Amino acid sequence: MMIPLCPKTSDNEVIFWTLQMGDFSSYMNKVIKEFEAENPEIKIKWIDVPFSEGEKRTLASVLSDNPPDLINLNPDFSALLAQRGALYEIDEKYAAQFNKPIINSLKLNGKLYSLPWYATSAVTIYNKKLFKESGVKMPSTYEDIAEIAPLIKENTNAFVMLPNITENDTMLRILNKYGINSAQNINSKQSEEVFNLFKELYQKNLIPKESITQTHREALEKYMAENIVFFQAGANFLTMIKENAPSTYENTDVSPQLTGKLGQYDFSLMNFVIPLKAKHKNEALKFALFLTNSENQLELAKLTNILAVNEQTLKDEYYKTYDKNDLMAKARVISAKQLYNIEPAMKPEKNQKEINTLINTAVQQILINKNTTKNILDDVSVKYKKLD
Repeated sequence: MMIPLCPKTSDNEVIFWTLQMGDFSSYMNKVIKEFEAENPEIKIKWIDVPFSEGEKRTLASVLSDNPPDLINLNPDFSALLAQRGALYEIDEKYAAQFNKPIINSLKLNGKLYSLPWYATSAVTIYNKKLFKESGVKMPSTYEDIAEIAPLIKENTNAFVMLPNITENDTMLRILNKYGINSAQNINSKQSEEVFNLFKELYQKNLIPKESITQTHREALEKYMAENIVFFQAGANFLTMIKENAPSTYENTDVSPQLTGKLGQYDFSLMNFVIPLKAKHKNEALKFALFLTNSENQLELAKLTNILAVNEQTLKDEYYKTYDKNDLMAKARVISAKQLYNIEPAMKPEKNQKEINTLINTAVQQILINKNTTKNILDDVSVKYKKLD
């Protein structure tokens, strides 16, 4: 697709920021060199920013009169910048090469202010030995998890899982799988049922007591120690298990991610944005589309185990077939298939961090039975509306 370029100037250099991609500098430098060879009128200046500094430095830069031309961010922060009018709107015709559900997830009020770069979608990692000993059926929903938890505890003395439901937006992502995604329905009957599912597991000691505070890192440790049977995580965690707990890895298999009432899957994304004050918007857009063309996406995927977002790449055999003995490949194929069933995706809100805190505090109060679930969620609804 041809992209109109600004008139050639002596200062036609695109400033490009990434988040912690230094480990893949050989790939990045190669792609930049190829792009410059095809587009001799454009130069790319690549700057890799530490992940912890990404948001702070980006905010300072977009408020200045001289921001980078292309920035790699997460969708939550991108949406916040778009809501503040700091980003360039991208014509949807330039999104034709991407997975459509992912593009839909990036739209803000029907407009596109970012393009995807790569994705991940968690799978269910499980211990085959403990699963077989427990004598239960393979779960596909959170309701299934609640149903099989007592038998797993009785037959294996392990917990069904450690759901890191107070980490970041984990609980919100689970709620979204039930169509619960606003201040208006956070205290609905369906929402009560979801919170009570975890409350019952917690009160009956069917999930670890640490579930109220611990993260996916602690869940990984418990999985490697064979204290839990199921662990929801990205395929990259299989490498950690293989390296740190080889005996557990020998007993490990993968299945699709757990779903809720709506049956869709969850995913995470990294994207590209072009600041409104960028000096080389068209050149930046052209480079972003080059970075995400089918060939470059496939090469990056093979280097990093991320999921491509380019539709043609997702149709490659790399995402379609796997050897039955290659667990990483199996997880990759499952994850890629999940990207076609991600709607409705959870939309980031302008006060996302405050909303996360509100929900996570409610989870803790509900699990320890501080008040009735309904009363706590009614209070959440009131506070949630004030954040809008």
